Amino acid sequence: MYTLSALLLALLLDRILGETRRLHPLVGFGLLASELERRLNRRNTGSISLYTERMRGVVAVVLLLLLALLVYYGLGAINEDYAVVEWGLSALVLYFTLGARSLAEHAEAVAVAIDRGDLPEAKVRVSYLVSRETEAMDESACIGATIESVLENGSDSIVAPLLWFALGSILGGGAAAAVGYRIINTLDAMWGYRSERYNHFGWAAAKLDDIVNWLPARLCAICYALMAGSRRTVYQGFSCWSEQAKHWDSPNAGPVMACGAGALDIRLGGAARYRGKWVQRSLLGMAAAPARADIARSLALVNRAVIVSLLPMAGILILAEQMLSLL
Repeated sequence: MYTLSALLLALLLDRILGETRRLHPLVGFGLLASELERRLNRRNTGSISLYTERMRGVVAVVLLLLLALLVYYGLGAINEDYAVVEWGLSALVLYFTLGARSLAEHAEAVAVAIDRGDLPEAKVRVSYLVSRETEAMDESACIGATIESVLENGSDSIVAPLLWFALGSILGGGAAAAVGYRIINTLDAMWGYRSERYNHFGWAAAKLDDIVNWLPARLCAICYALMAGSRRTVYQGFSCWSEQAKHWDSPNAGPVMACGAGALDIRLGGAARYRGKWVQRSLLGMAAAPARADIARSLALVNRAVIVSLLPMAGILILAEQMLSLL
């Protein structure tokens, strides 16, 4: 129960403290990643092949992963003789990879702005959650974008780091696995765009993110469906996943968002504006466009899904404890 208690402590810390306002490790990591990208992603220095651009992106990802893991294991080595300190470090590191309370705060800020009738403020708040342009959004589009972000980040920012912590614990490195996941996910958010600047340099980060999110996204989607609330919406969640996810451009966001939309009995997707161009995205879910109250419903669905997802993770952690005790 050693690693399971560390996982639960990390969840509790995130619930109580949320994201630290200052000196968050990911902020410093982001600055370092930006500087490394500036130095390696030199597209205008003569003729550079596609292969070279991609390999520079691979080098950047590997260097940042190694640096972060060396720092983590260095801290662990200092405290290896103190089991309680090592336990606390694991919980603290996992806490820094989670974003449950931060996600809820950002989503609720959109809802508050809509309640006040302040559409410009709602657009600003939505821009903190999504990468698309928000200037042309109406109230319905703001609500839909917020719910899409809540459902997708329920997997990326909560279920995925928890699951990788559990899986990594089988080999005695749960926190290291969670850190590795969060780094890959962060680099994908920074570089994984199909733009002139990142199309090839960000290829490695995008592909790795697809790989490490494959299993967590499907676990999260299953939990969304199971926690839908009625037999009809449970079936609807799985049905939307089966029929609609394959048409979404992301292999992991598709199942999560389609299943979540079906479970909530709402419609998501549709037209969105990216980098000055309108993109017609597939429709997800069914029924009517979401209303303001559906923001709170989506957050509640994520919370229920996370609780249910802890059951298989607890089984993994207990198995890991037993395996490690035999070594």
